[in-house]
Amino acid sequence: MNTNNRIVFTRPRNWPGFAVLMTAIAISTLVPTTDGARAETLLERGAYLMNSIAVCGNCHTPKGPQGDIPGMELAGMENVYVVPEMTVHAPNITPDAETGIGGWTDAQLIKAIREGIRPDGTIIGPPMPVARYRGLSDRDAEALVAYIRSVAPVRNTVPKSVYNVPLPPSYGPPVGSVPEPSRTDRLAYGAYLAGPVAHCTECHSPMGPQGPDLENALGAGGMEIPGPWGVSVSANITPTGLADRTDEEIKQMIRTGIRPEGSRMMPPMPYPAYATMSAQDLDAIVAYLRTLPPK
Repeated sequence: MNTNNRIVFTRPRNWPGFAVLMTAIAISTLVPTTDGARAETLLERGAYLMNSIAVCGNCHTPKGPQGDIPGMELAGMENVYVVPEMTVHAPNITPDAETGIGGWTDAQLIKAIREGIRPDGTIIGPPMPVARYRGLSDRDAEALVAYIRSVAPVRNTVPKSVYNVPLPPSYGPPVGSVPEPSRTDRLAYGAYLAGPVAHCTECHSPMGPQGPDLENALGAGGMEIPGPWGVSVSANITPTGLADRTDEEIKQMIRTGIRPEGSRMMPPMPYPAYATMSAQDLDAIVAYLRTLPPK
């Protein structure tokens, strides 16, 4: 899980029945603009990302047998990822001042998301995909923060994660300004959604000696992801693995978790959330996957 201070990032857990909130508001208010972007407010953009692609609640909202526990959105979840190398608890990120992030400034919260550094200077460990979140645009980072600020504060103390491997001193230099990607360039926007926003390519790349082998086997699958369901093995999402699937079949699998032949795919893919993704965004992701080097 860790070699030479390189940390492995994996997907958080998910249960069937995962509840998706507020996306109807975000989607219903979208107004196209001349460059293909959308004239939504920061809160609308944040609600859409949070509940359809980024899905932070997949890790930070506690779950019961039927999915999200009502009234506990983003209030933190224990035992998100438990392996010999680490026992990870997702923290409370509601605006509660005592047990959440209510005392953090927007800039501090964005730094935590994109650089993995808390206000007290400590490093956030995996499975938080900081390496990918470094590429979040300024506006999308601000949008996610706007949504987090809108969530009801919940007083819920979550234990600190325990790492039996060393965390890196940092994930890179300070993140400067990251421009908003153009949505008229479908492939570039698909790469942005599948990378910094949803980090699909990270989970769908095999483990190398220093973490997911993004350089040599991007999207080739094979990562093992343990959870209450057992152990999932990520699929090959390069053109080799998707050769027998049409675009519509790929979209169906992403949205429903059901293969065309009827077999059900396993967590931790948050299928109910992905079901609310806009057609434009889903088209961009599939188009990008078709361009990956075949593996």
